[in-house]
This record gives sequence, C-alpha cells and structure tokens, in this order.
Amino acid sequence: MINKRMKIAALVSGGVDSSVALKMVKDLGHDVTAFYLKIWLEDELASLGSCPWQEDLEYVRATCDQLGVPLKVISFQREYQERIVTYTISEIKKGRTPNPDVLCNQRIKFGAFFQAIDNTFDKVVSGHYAHIVYRDGIPFLQQAPDKIKDQTYFLASLNREQLERAWFPIGQMTKKEVRAYARAAKLPAMDRKDSQGICFLGKLRFKDFVAHHVGTKTGDLIEFESGTKLGEHKGFWFYTIGQRRGSGLSGGPWYVVRKDPETNTVYVSCKYYEQDKVRNSFEIDDMVWVNGKAPLEGQLLQVKMRHGSEAHQCTVSVGANNVTYITLQDRDQGIAPGQFAVLYQDGLCLGLGAISRE
Repeated sequence: MINKRMKIAALVSGGVDSSVALKMVKDLGHDVTAFYLKIWLEDELASLGSCPWQEDLEYVRATCDQLGVPLKVISFQREYQERIVTYTISEIKKGRTPNPDVLCNQRIKFGAFFQAIDNTFDKVVSGHYAHIVYRDGIPFLQQAPDKIKDQTYFLASLNREQLERAWFPIGQMTKKEVRAYARAAKLPAMDRKDSQGICFLGKLRFKDFVAHHVGTKTGDLIEFESGTKLGEHKGFWFYTIGQRRGSGLSGGPWYVVRKDPETNTVYVSCKYYEQDKVRNSFEIDDMVWVNGKAPLEGQLLQVKMRHGSEAHQCTVSVGANNVTYITLQDRDQGIAPGQFAVLYQDGLCLGLGAISRE
C-alpha cells in the first residue's frame, strides 16, 4: 500500500499502540514528525487533583528520543471545548446518550489537527485498530482482526477526505502482537496499561466529566410499572437507558428504562427483560452512508451501538423524510437516543448515525 517515502505526521499519546505505530512508519524510512495533542481540560483535572497528561508526555518524549523522531506539542483545548464539550453537555441535558470519542476523532484528531498542519504532510498516522480499504475508488474502514480492540466504531464518522489522508499501521494486528512488537523493540510504553478515559483525558472518568459541567440535583427514582417512588438520585444525566448499576436500591436488579429531563425523574424496573419489552428497533434521522446511498432494503447487515465486540444482525429500510429504520434480529436492552449506531457488512463500515427514537 505505502511504497514511496512520505512526510508523515504521527499522532502520539504515550500509549503502546501509538508508540508501535510511530516506530513502524519510522522503520519504513518515512520522514516522520510526532505530534502530541494537548486537549486535556485544566479545570476538570485540577478539581480532581490529577495530571495524567504529564505522565503521557513523559512517555511520548522518551519514545521519540529513542526513535530519533522530532516531537511537537499542539494545544487544542479551545477547539475541544467548542467542538466536543459543548455538544456533549447539550446532549446530556436533553436526556440523550452522546459519545464524545466518536466526534473527537472527526472534529479534533482528524479535523482541527488536519487544519493545523500544512498540506506537505502526505499522511496522518495514529495507533487505532482499524484499516482502510478501497471499493470503487472510495475509502472504507475495515474492522481489525482483534474484534475486542477494533476501533472502527470510534472512527466511523471520518469523511472521505479524512480517510484518504489517514494511515493506521497497527490496524491488522492484534493487541497481543502489538505488545510483543513493543517489547521486542524495548519501547518505553511496552507494558503501560491502556487508558480508559474520554478521548485524550486518560484517568478522567465520564461521570466526573459530567459532574464538573452539569453538577448535581436531587430527583426521584420511580418504579416504571407502578409509579411508586423508590428512592432518590443526584441527576438524571448520570444515568443511561439499560444501566443496571448505580441506583442503590435493594430487591433488584433494577434497570433504567426512561428519563424525564423536565422533571429530573429516573424510571427503573426489575422486569426489564420480560417478553413484552422487545427493544429490537430504532430510527435515525441523519444517517450518513460512506458511498452516499443506503443498502438494499432487507439486506442483512450488522450494527453496533457501542464500542466492543458485540454486534447485532439487522435489516435497514428508509422511509419518509429520509428516516432510516433499523430492525434487529434479536434484542438490545441498551438502545438509547443519542447513541451512535454504526452499520457494517462483513466487517466493512457502511455508515453511521445518531439514534433519534427507539
């Protein structure tokens, strides 16, 4: 795929994946510059007494020094606030379930960053588990062989221009292979644990991120079937449809089945999986297809509503006003408005859209 010597901008985070990607392109003889994107939010980190970005940057510098790659640090804190935080908080206040990581890739890593670097860079490299294939001249994301680590769900919002400029060197490797590569090369991050936070925020949990921006407000926990008040909560924005843990109620398990943003009420049920609660369909108002057209009606596809290895068999139909209807062949108890749904066929990412209605 990559035969000529190119000028490469490599996104590095201090983790093992981006470290291996950096070394791979460097070893191929390309002209590589590493970039660390500083988008951590100072107020959130200060309030938690945590500065994970400092540790990240230490690993990045050690890796770049070892490989002889120049490093540049670019701040995108303002862009992250404007393009990601504002959207995420707005969706949460509406009772929806956004995924900031999906938009972070589109609007920051492969958006604002693309705009910040000059056009002499041929490719932008990152340590994502995905790879790009071409069908009739159109770039598509193809799932990685490591289905647990596959990150096409997070990358599905990238447009054609972004995909044509992106390169994911570890996309056809498993996590085990990446670790082995890093250890053989004695990279500083070879045994570093993967971060689980939001985008580049590392140790900052999503719940803490929400609490910082929205705060807390006492509301009622109501049994969905009877209308009986069972307890109280600290804000409907801390709950997701299908969530099991976090209610603090006995006699369960209790599941979140509905949220009312106007009254700050959370409805729960311990009969969530009964046969009458099918939960096998949803609608998308603004579906985006990679090749610009929807697949044939009734064609069997796969859909993911969240990152991970789980995918559902499904069919798609398009109705009035271009509304896309997704019907699952089984159930998913966590369908929630605001979630991104990504459609696949045999591992090829066909498109995505945010769920509008269940």
